[in-house]
Amino acid sequence: MKAANGKLPTAGHAGHRELAEIWRDVSADDTVRVAVLRGEGLGFSGGGDLALVQDMASDFDIRGRVWKEARDLVYSVVNCDKPIVSAIHGPAVGAGLVAGLLADISVAARDAKIVDGHTRLGVAAGDHAAIVWPLLCGLAKAKYYLLLCEPVSGEEAERIGLVSLAVDGEQLLPRAYEIADRLAQGSQSAIRWTKYSLNNWLRQAGPAFDTSLALEFMGFAGPDVQEGIASLRERRAPRFR
Repeated sequence: MKAANGKLPTAGHAGHRELAEIWRDVSADDTVRVAVLRGEGLGFSGGGDLALVQDMASDFDIRGRVWKEARDLVYSVVNCDKPIVSAIHGPAVGAGLVAGLLADISVAARDAKIVDGHTRLGVAAGDHAAIVWPLLCGLAKAKYYLLLCEPVSGEEAERIGLVSLAVDGEQLLPRAYEIADRLAQGSQSAIRWTKYSLNNWLRQAGPAFDTSLALEFMGFAGPDVQEGIASLRERRAPRFR
């Protein structure tokens, strides 16, 4: 993901759509053996920008379109036949975090700050949370971090199994590209078929994911998200009724 002027990268209307579609391009491109997902600027991902979030809360048609993109993002990453490596630094929330944690091998800087920000915004933790957090770090840890919207450092994320590896910041990209090179040099059929088989664990969680995503987007039509948006704009704690 890219950021302008060294800021935290966020996804607007076009960026959210592209993040959902790019994985089909990766699968279809015969010259690609592995994909590396990284962020530019101050962090890995700042999630959807507030203009996008406000439009989702205000416009039924936009909400329906973004719901489809959010669904496609998860299933496209899961079904992408090429291995994906993510390199997570700084803050990591929102749509970028979806792909970052669903990546086949996730590498985080020890001081990365991973946050699922949905309940802070006033909507259910949809996106990727129900499909992958309980599988990676267990239900008790998933509930703790998702219900309370608690940040997880890269170091702690490795300890609880939320990411594959945690490394010092200066080693993040070299380590991610080293892993990508090893995957690219391996037997492509063996690696891709192994990924496909293992991702059946995620496909089994599809009904839980679909439910969470539907409840998240129902929340965008409710009153709490308006207070969540206002509190973020005003940089204060939300006051939900």
